[in-house]
Amino acid sequence: MTGPTPRPLRPVLHARTAEILRRCYRYEPPADVLDRALRMLAGADGHLDTAGRIITGNGRRT
Repeated sequence: MTGPTPRPLRPVLHARTAEILRRCYRYEPPADVLDRALRMLAGADGHLDTAGRIITGNGRRT
């Protein structure tokens, strides 16, 4: 049995971030753009393995 599904976050964007989304990604849903960006950042920072799974502090994948 799994736990309850967490509610989606509703981040507040800085003005510059909102401008970039509006001007550079005009025809894409902002949530899709932010999802891609966060996955790229987490991967570059070493928080995700090559399959996109989160790497925990002890090196295990979840």
